[in-house]
Amino acid sequence: MSRPTDRFARDRLPPAAQWPELRYDLPELRLPAECNLVETLLDKARERGWADRPMLRSSAGTLTYDQARQRIDRVARVLVEDLGVQPGHRVLLRGGNSIGLAIAWLAVVKCGAIAVATMPLLRARELGDILDKAQPALALCDAKLLDELEFARRERPTLRRVVAFNAGNDPASLEALAEGKAGDFAAAATDADDVALLAFTSGTTGKPKAAAHTHRDVLAACEAWPRHVLRSTPQDVVIGSPPLAFTFGLGGLLIFPMWAGSSVYFPDAPYTPETMVRTIHEVGATICYTAPTFYRQMAPFAKRQGIGALRVSVSAGEGLPDATRQLWKEASGIEITDGIGATEMFHIFISSPPAEVRRGAIGKVVPGYTAKVVDDEGKEVPRGQVGKLAVIGPTGCKYLDDPRQSNYVKDGWNYPGDAFTQDEDGYFFYRARADDMIITAGYNVGGPEVEDALLKHAAVAECGVVGKPDEERGMIVKAFVVLKPGNEPGASMAKALQDHVKATIAPFKYPREIEFVASLPRTETGKLQRFRLRERD
Repeated sequence: MSRPTDRFARDRLPPAAQWPELRYDLPELRLPAECNLVETLLDKARERGWADRPMLRSSAGTLTYDQARQRIDRVARVLVEDLGVQPGHRVLLRGGNSIGLAIAWLAVVKCGAIAVATMPLLRARELGDILDKAQPALALCDAKLLDELEFARRERPTLRRVVAFNAGNDPASLEALAEGKAGDFAAAATDADDVALLAFTSGTTGKPKAAAHTHRDVLAACEAWPRHVLRSTPQDVVIGSPPLAFTFGLGGLLIFPMWAGSSVYFPDAPYTPETMVRTIHEVGATICYTAPTFYRQMAPFAKRQGIGALRVSVSAGEGLPDATRQLWKEASGIEITDGIGATEMFHIFISSPPAEVRRGAIGKVVPGYTAKVVDDEGKEVPRGQVGKLAVIGPTGCKYLDDPRQSNYVKDGWNYPGDAFTQDEDGYFFYRARADDMIITAGYNVGGPEVEDALLKHAAVAECGVVGKPDEERGMIVKAFVVLKPGNEPGASMAKALQDHVKATIAPFKYPREIEFVASLPRTETGKLQRFRLRERD
């Protein structure tokens, strides 16, 4: 098969002057100029003797690496021979985490096309935005989620065909079309720098952006955090809640396990905190990925039932409050492996293994990356001073046709938009999203620090803290609080929480206003949407 014949994505990448500098300083990051990430990972499995080891698991059964490769190859043949997919074409993928979605994603990339995975809860309007930006001609969609996609494509003739998977006995399903195909598809001869996926940001700040990642980006990411921090093995069984459409989930629940020879278990339905703890026991899970809020909600069940063979708990997607870290450690005995990553960077670039955790810190920069805390001019600030995080390494932001590229990449460095401090030993401490810093009466207050203090109160289930405009102080600290059952909202509870914060952190940081709410606005990946809270004021 020839190299990409459709230059849509390549022609819409940022101009060279706006690209991040990509550094490949470690020997393992120097990848060949021609490679296909799926072929590379599957060849590695065969070469290392993993062909008969389990790769994909569900309640319906288990596929070994060799069985999964054959299924991927059959689907890839359908894409090329029956559906006309060519290298460089964008293929939209829609579905909850499942073996069917994993096989479809890997087949799309193996045949040289560009995977455009979408969150399963997106509605027609949101899907329409993605269709407009990526302009796929084909979509592969879980049969249960067809309706919203069909609504979205009514006014978009460029999406010419939708094929369902996980569709039972439907003779037109992806599985049925693949049934008679040979399982020996030759991977597309892609360059390492050909685009493999478009990852849409999760929308914590409004309209999502499409981050392009190449085959080299994904394979380089495998050689960074998984190698140096996660250190998984072929014996590991991985579970988690982040969607495969989210790069945290794609890496943690598909790509990185393949790199290590591990297996992944996909549930029949989205996890609840209780069912995740139960599944950990039932499948012998050893590695778990989820967001801080979920760990907090899982803790009571873990304390009652234990955590079986679980040895690694990975948290990312939003800031990890120390109160949540300690709650989970008390319940499970496991020190959470925290990390900060970004859709634009593909995965985690600051993190430390459990034995090297420093309380309150996310960790140190992952080998292969360099990070610093800088001022508005890009100059590094003294250790301990709040500034903006800047990162450089083997992956970086490449927005598809988006003027916001110049906001994210400056002088080759990536600016994820986070406020941090760094101590003398190189540990990074998250303070807030840069646009979430609250300046009140001349003081800088990070919302996550106040949230952490509130979460240490026994009555608080969840909370979100933002700045509210105020004539006298410029801003005041305002908290939105979800109480645990059995606790009544009101003035006395508000005062109790305010007094608790004053006694926990510097008194000027306490929330001068508290609003009790039934729930907090979150993205599908669990990130708190603070901009929604600010809009309420």
